[in-house]
Amino acid sequence: MENKKKIFEQVMPKAVLRAITAEAAEAVPQTQRIGELVAIRSFPFRIGRESRIRRVDGRIERIERQKPELRGPNNDLYLVDKGKLLNISREHLQIEKNGDGYKLVDRGSACGITIGGTSVGGADSGARISLRDGDIFGIGTTGTPYLYAFIVL
Repeated sequence: MENKKKIFEQVMPKAVLRAITAEAAEAVPQTQRIGELVAIRSFPFRIGRESRIRRVDGRIERIERQKPELRGPNNDLYLVDKGKLLNISREHLQIEKNGDGYKLVDRGSACGITIGGTSVGGADSGARISLRDGDIFGIGTTGTPYLYAFIVL
């Protein structure tokens, strides 16, 4: 039997994202959501837009990923962007741990990230900014409804 400490370290989250808005919570697949929380078990943690969607009665609905792709997924968390103007890119951002700190990294997204009133990245440029416990960031342009708090455990 595997060492219980090693098993514990594999399954326990290192951090969580807490959805701040209803839209942010609804964008997260139900299989990855615990209330308004998303567990982060390893770094880098990559986030992007779910591109497997369909329209049903005028609503955008996610088509759940049934099996992993052969080459592996591009993201650890796929969000559904239900806005008329898309805020979330397919490969939008990642959260990295470096030493004792964390970085929020724009992966060349179209709309960027907002954090503490500062916009970073966007226009396919990419960017990096420090991320601290309790910081709230928005995925997309200023005014995006996709707001999440980063909480270190």
